Amino acid sequence: MKSERLFLSLATLFFLAASPATAAEPETQDPVALIFDTDLGNDCDDVLAMGVIHSLQSRGECDLLAVTITKDNELAAPFADVVNTFYGRGDIPIGVCRSGVTSHKGKFNVLAAPPHDYPHDLKSGKDAPDAVVVLRKALASQKDGSVVIAQVGFSTNLANLLQSKPDDISPLSGAELVSKKVRLLSIMAGDFTRDHKEYNIVKDIPSAKLLCQDWPTPIVWSGYEIGTSLAYPHESILNDYNYVDHHPLAEAYTLYNPPPHNRPTWDLTSVLYAVRPDRGYFDLSPQGRVTIADDGLTTFSEEADGRDRYMIVREEQKGRAIEALVQLSSQPPVSE
Repeated sequence: MKSERLFLSLATLFFLAASPATAAEPETQDPVALIFDTDLGNDCDDVLAMGVIHSLQSRGECDLLAVTITKDNELAAPFADVVNTFYGRGDIPIGVCRSGVTSHKGKFNVLAAPPHDYPHDLKSGKDAPDAVVVLRKALASQKDGSVVIAQVGFSTNLANLLQSKPDDISPLSGAELVSKKVRLLSIMAGDFTRDHKEYNIVKDIPSAKLLCQDWPTPIVWSGYEIGTSLAYPHESILNDYNYVDHHPLAEAYTLYNPPPHNRPTWDLTSVLYAVRPDRGYFDLSPQGRVTIADDGLTTFSEEADGRDRYMIVREEQKGRAIEALVQLSSQPPVSE
């Protein structure tokens, strides 16, 4: 009887400790207002990053305002619509640039064309609005200081945004709109551990230099070295996406470079930090300033009040970061 009374007392204490009358309710945070700017079609990490975003939105952690494309191929925007539609969000605005940069189809954007039958409405990038228009509308609709942009392709669209003029969407210039509405740019670009001219920079160096020089809000850079140190396990592609017969993420990964192949998670890391900056997946450098040379080489100089920081991943953080990326990218769609 004594042990039984003790058990009941402990159970009562547990109940009281957990009851709303005695325990503070956890604070709820608004979903991160997110814009995803991508060169979709040049590598499969962009596609997996979209899966991460949609899963985070299903969990109430973010709200994907728009997808803007820096790959100038007419199937890139339709494939973005394929992915959005797969996750039940086919009405998310999609904008394109017409820069001529990487105009080839890529290995998996063909999934948006016959004979593939993924549901989607946008059939050609020729029918999509200009990315700057989409960006300006998305920013103008949001609260001041609330928007996070994840740029995981070239800097074309955001450089063009900075140079945009006041219009019917907003009386503010692009630079003013960014300064008022954006609180963070999470960017996959550069390399901060070696003399490596990274792809997203060198494909449009003038835009990268303009963005780096003029962007008015804090920037966190995920360098090439981060994604290469966190390889996506191909076993997940083979096993975790089989809840449907045809999955756009798994098929894009396989068309790009089939398993057994562990692909670096470059773009996924910028998305993960953009939405979950305080979960301890990554460390950050001290504040400083990134500069981009005429040949595309990025360098970082520490400054006490600098705008920029770059991500660092310690050995003991890697397993947890990879697990988060796998679980999020492979999470099935959730009805809303």
